[in-house]
Amino acid sequence: MRIAVGGIHTECSTYSPVLMEVEDFRILRDGDLLAAAYFDFLATDGVEVLPLLHARAVPGGPVSRETYEALKAEFLDRLQAALPLDGLYLAMHGAMNVEGMDDAEGDWIAAARATVGETCVVAASYDLHGNVSQRVVDGLDIFAAYRTAPHIDVRPTMLRAWNMLVEALRSGEKPGIAWASVPVLLPGECTSTEDEPAASLYARLSDFDRRPGIADANLMIGYVWADEPRATAAAVVTGFDRDAAKEAAAEIAIGYWETRERFGFGPVTGPLAEMLDIAAKAETRPVILADSGDNPTGGGVGDRADVLRALIERNWQDALLAGITDRPAVEACFAAGEGATLRLRIGSSLDPSSKPAEVDAAVVRLDDSGEARERQAVVRVGGITVVLAARRRPYHDIADFRRLGLDPKAVRLLVVKSGYLSPELRPVANPNLMALTDGVVNQDIPRLANRRRREPAFPFRRDFDFMPEPRLSARWTG
Repeated sequence: MRIAVGGIHTECSTYSPVLMEVEDFRILRDGDLLAAAYFDFLATDGVEVLPLLHARAVPGGPVSRETYEALKAEFLDRLQAALPLDGLYLAMHGAMNVEGMDDAEGDWIAAARATVGETCVVAASYDLHGNVSQRVVDGLDIFAAYRTAPHIDVRPTMLRAWNMLVEALRSGEKPGIAWASVPVLLPGECTSTEDEPAASLYARLSDFDRRPGIADANLMIGYVWADEPRATAAAVVTGFDRDAAKEAAAEIAIGYWETRERFGFGPVTGPLAEMLDIAAKAETRPVILADSGDNPTGGGVGDRADVLRALIERNWQDALLAGITDRPAVEACFAAGEGATLRLRIGSSLDPSSKPAEVDAAVVRLDDSGEARERQAVVRVGGITVVLAARRRPYHDIADFRRLGLDPKAVRLLVVKSGYLSPELRPVANPNLMALTDGVVNQDIPRLANRRRREPAFPFRRDFDFMPEPRLSARWTG
């Protein structure tokens, strides 16, 4: 059997003024796609895998229309050249926003469906923070989403979608999708599956999988920083029995609705000043402070210097801040060289709405992998070590620090631009604090500009009732 593989994977805050362009994406084609670690499960007996194009970017602002159309056109050209196909697997995220477009994944999937025809079986894997629409569901036969946040089941989820696709083609029994939207929009930081009530809700999904007629059950938290009509939570069920799938979708949806008031932040959380007061009194180390409003893995710009300025004002000693996106500052450090001291303007290099830090900085280390946009600089500002990056990126893995000769476990205070901590940093935190900082992914959800989402929706409103109305994909009702 012939199965093509491709897709596009990113998450976009509509509150960010910084557009994503082609250079922001890591694009895998042909053999490079097959060699990628997260696609290492594709080799399957009896399956001819046809790699197309997969584009992935660190979350950010909306994707420019020109970039999106170029990526989609190349993907569709490659898809057309691969025909005829028995199956298509799309590795998606689900929260991409494109200039002038409300449902980018729906557009991508609909175009793919139109190319492969009605008999091809199409499967997709999603991030649980993706937004689902009827158009998305109508183009698919199979849907699977992450069940953990922080995401430690990315590969298992992709494998679930792939295995369902292969099994459907081998058996000849074609599945379908039922889904029910839920008018709740909460941030990932309030809905971590390591905390209740999300832990129990997600643990229960495997029970639905074992029901007759059900193949895969999913609870989508959705993406709250997208002010667009499709932004909502949802229950999405892949199955073989229409009634069973609709019943499961309704149960998952009402279960989430009924627990909506119980969700809250897992770590100790509060305004930046309060969190720094707690950190100052802590006798353990490292205290890890998450700068949540500027988190690049949630769509934040990553260039705000708010926390750095607050630490300077307190004359903080033994802190490591990783990192701030500021290409001009990085280039100035490279021009000065290691060991130099220079006047730097740090922050506000991409989004001018925030205030930069004007500092005297000593250049401690320069990291150059051969490409200017990948450069990093480590500088010292008094008792604070700051990592500067030429491009937007997170510092969530221990290897990110080791590359720069830094030990995140050895400092008194580690500041990262994050919401909930990554699986590698969370066990290190002693304690874990989250600051409710400003930025395009700030946690003050009820006060977000809410011009285009469907109303009513919790927590923008609290005084309304809800009863799920499961719907089937058009392919399952036809």
